Amino acid sequence: MAIIRIKNLLLRTYIGFNEEEISKLQDVIINMTIEVDLSHAIRHDSVDGSYNYKVITKKVIALVQEQKFMMLEKLTQTILDEIMKSKEVCFAKVEVDKPHALRFAESVSVELSATRNVSG
Repeated sequence: MAIIRIKNLLLRTYIGFNEEEISKLQDVIINMTIEVDLSHAIRHDSVDGSYNYKVITKKVIALVQEQKFMMLEKLTQTILDEIMKSKEVCFAKVEVDKPHALRFAESVSVELSATRNVSG
């Protein structure tokens, strides 16, 4: 198994439920860990059997920028669900940070993960 990490994807979205939050775009920082079986691609140095992380990154960008979210938890779950749509993904973990959400804290984050049962 291979682990692909997409680190510190900085996007802007509408997130929150307070008046000052829902009226302006806010930064979110997204980190994704995606586990896939890349043994065929590695063994043959081939694109066949690889995982296109550029495609999932573009999907996540569109998801985050085109929707509004009240809860950081919902945003995180939405991203995780999008990653898990790919049958090649065995495990995924998503952490979304909302910088400056709390006074005196650099950020607050939510982390969620999912595992696909692979029988074989």
